[in-house]
Amino acid sequence: MGTARVIKISGKPSAKQSEFFASRAKYTAYGGARGGGKSWALRRKLVGLCLNYSGIKCLLVRRSLGEVKSNHLAPLISEYGGILKYNDGERAVVFGNGSRIIFGYCSCDRDVLRYQGQEYDVIAIDEATQLSEYQFSIFRASLRGVNDFPKRMYLTCNPGGIGHSWVKRLFIDRDFREDEDPIEYNFVQALVYDNKVLLNSDPSYVKQLKALPKRLRDAWLYGRWDVFEGQFFSEFCEEQHVVGADFIPKNTKRFLAFDYGFDMLAALILAKDPKGNLYVEGELCVPNLTLGEAAERIVKFIGDTKIEYAVAPPDLWNRRQDSGKSGFEIMQSVFGMPPMTPADNRRIPGWRVLKEYLSAREGKGRLYICRSCETLIRSMQGLLCDKERFEDAAGEPHALTHAPEALRYAVMTRFEVEVEEKADNNFTFLKKKSSVERFLDY
Repeated sequence: MGTARVIKISGKPSAKQSEFFASRAKYTAYGGARGGGKSWALRRKLVGLCLNYSGIKCLLVRRSLGEVKSNHLAPLISEYGGILKYNDGERAVVFGNGSRIIFGYCSCDRDVLRYQGQEYDVIAIDEATQLSEYQFSIFRASLRGVNDFPKRMYLTCNPGGIGHSWVKRLFIDRDFREDEDPIEYNFVQALVYDNKVLLNSDPSYVKQLKALPKRLRDAWLYGRWDVFEGQFFSEFCEEQHVVGADFIPKNTKRFLAFDYGFDMLAALILAKDPKGNLYVEGELCVPNLTLGEAAERIVKFIGDTKIEYAVAPPDLWNRRQDSGKSGFEIMQSVFGMPPMTPADNRRIPGWRVLKEYLSAREGKGRLYICRSCETLIRSMQGLLCDKERFEDAAGEPHALTHAPEALRYAVMTRFEVEVEEKADNNFTFLKKKSSVERFLDY
């Protein structure tokens, strides 16, 4: 009533935090390593928006409700208790001008459905790599409203987790789909070295990060997105395994390997040299194709390339109830489709053989992937270990599984494995030539 109250908010942002505050992109991701001051910056950004726009509605999400309360609610009340109140029923902090920050959580797909149909002006996702791309898409659809408030999403993130691949695709690789506008996405990378407050208050923190195992150290200290803990193909190294097309020798023979599902056809053209080295020369990854359409796309994909054979999922040899024909019969009847052979689809033996091909011997591997095979490369980098069976690859994110599955089929035609299963779940490998390999022998 004619008087103003001034509340001093302590803390000075770092240069990277200031860059994050200044971003006007619709989607801004911040972080990329441990100790960059992500949570502090995220809270400051939301509070600033609430103070600046009376009545704005913000949502702050973490994987669990306990995490969002301990990491954000408690600090907000401690720092800003004089200008906001916590409403337990609404699970939100409310400012005097009617603005609010609502606390949410998302630990599974069932949780995210409660936000479907809701409207928020600003959505903040803390530790976004812990959410799947599907969950992110539901939150993104809730970023809407008919008011004049800015519609923005802010994400903090570290390498690793189930969402590693989609965060890396959008904000690191900037590999956008047709419905994604590059101008709407901004990434501000912040390392622990950018956080002078932390370095001054805890000088030993950097030493702790340096003492971590190499993969964790590279991800958490240096913010590398091509390595992280829980990565299934720890042997995969872009510098070693990704090559240009001119790297493939001239005297090679070629074959095809593909994984088929209606959600995705993933087909790879591979070349084999006389020494047994494999080269992934090209990829075709297309969703929503029938069996006949998939075969037609494969024929168009291979063009004039001489393909000796195509290795395919063995379930294609099962007869379909709707037509009485097998998937093999449907696809093989398409003119130009290479002769198909069923894959050895044993998972753990197959992954072991693939890892053997990736493993370096005297600085050289036996498997190389052309730089143009972007989906396969991204999938090899992002595929996670199964939580129950560490020697198996996780089924989620599902979009990452198709191209590596095709590659697993490919190497199993080159290296037939006899498996002796022991009580400790270890496997003994005995190499022998398959009929296909004998056919292609030089």
